Amino acid sequence: MTIVNIHEAKSRLSVLIQKVLNGEKVIIVKNNIPVVSLNKINDQPKIRSGFGSLKDKIWLSDDCWDEDEEMIDIMSNRPIFPTENPD
Repeated sequence: MTIVNIHEAKSRLSVLIQKVLNGEKVIIVKNNIPVVSLNKINDQPKIRSGFGSLKDKIWLSDDCWDEDEEMIDIMSNRPIFPTENPD
């Protein structure tokens, strides 16, 4: 494992990248506190996207498509611009 401060990382970035590509772990510190870890992109977990990516992540309740009589009344039988104040 290689540990470098920010100034050293800026001046040796290409060397540090090559170390990461060779499988070595590189940590960048600020005031001796680790703040960044360099990783190869293909080492990161892949996020699935596209068709089927939400499979088993979304569920519908058994009554989700049931009609709600109150909502139907509100949407069908009320004026668009009420003339009375409901309060």
